Amino acid sequence: MDFLSMTQDELKKVQAIYYQRYKAYRTSDYHFLLTRGKPCREQLDLSLDIMDVLNSDSDFIDGSGEDCRNYGIQDGLTDMRKIFGELLEVPYDSVIIGNNSSLSIMFDVISCAMTHGFSGMKPWGRQDSIKFLCPAPGYDRHFAITEYFDIEMIPVPMLETGPDMDIVERYVNNDKAVKGIWCVPKYSNPTGITYSDETVRRFANLKPAAKDFRIFWDNAYCVHDLTDETVPLLNLYEECRNAGTLSLPFMFASTSKITYAGSGVSALATWESNAADIRKHFATRTIGPDKLNQLRHIRFLKNREGVLKLMKKHREIIAPKFQTAISRLNAELSGTGVASWNNPKGGYFISVDVLPGCARRVVELCRKSGVTLNPAGSTYPYYEDPNDSNIRIAPTYPSIDEIDKSMEIFSVCTCLAAIEKLLR
Repeated sequence: MDFLSMTQDELKKVQAIYYQRYKAYRTSDYHFLLTRGKPCREQLDLSLDIMDVLNSDSDFIDGSGEDCRNYGIQDGLTDMRKIFGELLEVPYDSVIIGNNSSLSIMFDVISCAMTHGFSGMKPWGRQDSIKFLCPAPGYDRHFAITEYFDIEMIPVPMLETGPDMDIVERYVNNDKAVKGIWCVPKYSNPTGITYSDETVRRFANLKPAAKDFRIFWDNAYCVHDLTDETVPLLNLYEECRNAGTLSLPFMFASTSKITYAGSGVSALATWESNAADIRKHFATRTIGPDKLNQLRHIRFLKNREGVLKLMKKHREIIAPKFQTAISRLNAELSGTGVASWNNPKGGYFISVDVLPGCARRVVELCRKSGVTLNPAGSTYPYYEDPNDSNIRIAPTYPSIDEIDKSMEIFSVCTCLAAIEKLLR
């Protein structure tokens, strides 16, 4: 049924049908959580053996002869840096290892820029104006960091090829106040888009008006495929090296959705003067990262091949959940004209665009019927979705049956919200 072509009388009849379904949900004791991209218990169980690779009889010496129970080794264990070097396709000596969250490293890098600056430039916090480009729909926690430091956020539309590079270039190449851009280049959060080769090359060939402009390249889903075929991402490191712009990128990754979300290992890769600035910042903040956790991961994962073998097991668990969600959306919403959605080939989210002006109402209706979603607008800076239409779905944590029922409820709420608007 194409709701957009219906008369007012037809819409009222359909509304009554959908409202009866909705009333049944309201009287049921449903509690479905679709807010964050959390691994489910079955995924966490895949890494149980990591708890047994170290015990009181273990050799706590890493491959270079260091006792991992002690202070030091600021950049992290060499073998851990090599694993991340392979995952990010960069030289391992450019990698600095952090603790469990790549988000905390991103926060530290922004903090370093605010208080001390990059490459001898005046700290961002002492400059008159600071702006950050924010591809949207995008990652709410990226936006939270920049908002925390009171950095002005400028939304940039996401296209099928990545951020609108015409807009990116116009800002970066002409405005000295623009200091950075957030990027999730592979299986973007939440749209699932992987940046095209042209987009990556244009990033590498930016000519920033601000010498302290940096690209924050959060490659969180670099090995998180949902099909047997990975979507290729052009190597930004190689492109920047060819263009002579290796000072531009900070690259981030972690094992948070590979092993344990709460106790993984994170990494930053950067070059030239950036590395010196960050090492000085980190050395003041800590005497060394958690090397025992790094050693556990080294002995459990071993190398890139070990990571990919583990990720195949993750895919076997979560791919059917994505398929269930997409199937339910197809069954309930195809042809109605009130919603569109992506069918991601990787990552952790499904991005749904409902009828403009309806996202907040959909989230409210879902909440009242037992389905908890992220707040409408959270995929945009300042929670300001100009169309009030984008909603991020996180299908990894619930069971398949819970996903099916929650997406049924979501679809009915989407239709009800659209009918209400059309009747107005």
